[in-house]
Amino acid sequence: MKKLVVLLIFIIAAIPFFSCENEDASEPMLIVKFQFDENQARLNNLGQPTTVPAGNAAQSPIFNAISAHYIEMAPNANTQLGDGEIIYHAPETTLGGSNAIDFSQAKVVSAGETFLKIPLKDVLAGNYEWLRVSLSYQNYEISIRHQNLDYSGTLASFVGFNTYINSFTIGNNIFDIDGNRAQGYWAFGLNNQPYSSSGQAPAGSTTVPNPIEATSAIPRNLNSCVVTGKFTNNLVITGNETNDVIVTLSLSVNHSFEWHEVASDGKYEPSIGENVVDMGLRGLIPSYVK
Repeated sequence: MKKLVVLLIFIIAAIPFFSCENEDASEPMLIVKFQFDENQARLNNLGQPTTVPAGNAAQSPIFNAISAHYIEMAPNANTQLGDGEIIYHAPETTLGGSNAIDFSQAKVVSAGETFLKIPLKDVLAGNYEWLRVSLSYQNYEISIRHQNLDYSGTLASFVGFNTYINSFTIGNNIFDIDGNRAQGYWAFGLNNQPYSSSGQAPAGSTTVPNPIEATSAIPRNLNSCVVTGKFTNNLVITGNETNDVIVTLSLSVNHSFEWHEVASDGKYEPSIGENVVDMGLRGLIPSYVK
């Protein structure tokens, strides 16, 4: 009899916990994911289609992973940067001196993986036409040429305004930095080969497409990789949602890795002095499913 009483007390006491779990599990969420499209339009800083400049060459990299520093939804084309609904802001630090993105705390995801998941109740109800995302880190596969042979390798690209990096790895290559790196810092390692290198793209050369530059510009002095894109149909948040809202950020990687050529052969050949000039994503198309 005593055992039965103890069992009943345990069951009754456990009911609130199970109820809370079910309630949390059913709470509608805003979920953000990334995808990469090499066939999406290749845009310039004004959000207009563009080609690779004469004297340069480019390739469409195969993405492994990405991270972002900031995500904002804007009601219209006149909404200034920071005046929309900011749904994400990554950790920053001054360990390297000036303020910078803290790479050690960055969330790095692959295509289709959840980058952000927050309760919809925490998102301001509204009618959102545009989305801004400040990209901070890219990791992708590229091909290079060395002494007339072609190799594949992995490139880590830091496109945020400023990034504090303790250390990171590419394959078996360890890059000990312990300091800040400005937008355009990159590091490269050959796949399955004992070779690595690093460098810095020219200041201000990272493309950051913004189709509404005329009405809500992104200050260039910020060196922020805030890519702007328009929803095909406005995202309306009512505050009464009962299901998750999944937002997918489709990023154009259409010839997004660009270098200045020494040998005009369309092959990236760093050993002869071909330097990286641009690693900016080439456009954003946000979409959603309710």
